[in-house]
Amino acid sequence: MTDLPTTMFAVLQTQDGFADTRTGPTLDKAEDWLAAAEIPVPSPGPGQVLIRLSAASVNPSDIHFVKGEYGQPRTKGAPAGFEGCGDVVATGSGAEALQGQRVAFVAAGSGAWAEYAVTQAQMCIPLRPEISDEDGAAQIVNPLTAMAMVDIARNDGDAFIVSAATSQLGKLMCSLGRDLGLKPIALVRRPETVENLKDHGATEVLVTSDPDITQKFASLSAELKPRIFLDAVADQLSEQIFCAMPNNARWICYGKLSTEFPTLTQTGQLIFMSKRIEGFWLTRWMMSTPPADQLRVVAEVQSRFADGRWKTDVSERLALRDVVPNLADALKKSDGKVIITP
Repeated sequence: MTDLPTTMFAVLQTQDGFADTRTGPTLDKAEDWLAAAEIPVPSPGPGQVLIRLSAASVNPSDIHFVKGEYGQPRTKGAPAGFEGCGDVVATGSGAEALQGQRVAFVAAGSGAWAEYAVTQAQMCIPLRPEISDEDGAAQIVNPLTAMAMVDIARNDGDAFIVSAATSQLGKLMCSLGRDLGLKPIALVRRPETVENLKDHGATEVLVTSDPDITQKFASLSAELKPRIFLDAVADQLSEQIFCAMPNNARWICYGKLSTEFPTLTQTGQLIFMSKRIEGFWLTRWMMSTPPADQLRVVAEVQSRFADGRWKTDVSERLALRDVVPNLADALKKSDGKVIITP
């Protein structure tokens, strides 16, 4: 910790635990959940590293979390933010190999919306020099999730379904599916995004507001037989899509963009058609996947960013000190990611 400051600027959570609300990943006022403060720079423990932030990204899971609507409880007074990139400036025992390296990371212990963050060494990925800070700040949550989930899909047939497909993650999964010779079926909210999704690799695009969407999907399902549904929305339409899928279908939920609570209308399919409903959490994947498999996925992700096949679409850039007053408005911009810099 030599030559490091003793305090840092950070955006802190102002509430503890879980909330009773289910209002989705939007903010009316960031001041309801976040506050700016000068706090001590954290120290890394065994197996941990301290990272000087270069850039952080804002994901829907960040907003769910600060509002108490995520699957883990908040800690009042802890910095917010899950994902970023920066330079490792101090290490705990067992993590010395990362000293001085530029890494992408998922925060675990002290959040990414701060000048310094602490996390486990296992939650860091050394970055190739040609990858920008903006791409590095969004290198893990979306790209690794895309690679891991499309890996699941490719082992279960040629076609798979992606909801919220205009998101950064949705577009990554469509393009990756196309490159692997698969047939992504994209679900989108706005008709004007259909052609863009086809350009990104979707074989078919269905608009969720179309009154005939369930019939159209049933026809596609009979033809293409998709058995994997990668779903970030989890509403009643998701359940209807799942019910129209063939035997052995898997509804894999990795987010909850909808505030609606779906009802299971055909539970017999779980018994007689061997269908499954399950969840995907990247942190568990990173902590449990064999190192060789992780290295293969990480190498492919970085290769795609380095050669330009993938890039981070940025809708707004905010300085760390401007996050609390300006984040709510920045999140209203669609089809891009908010990037935070120190």
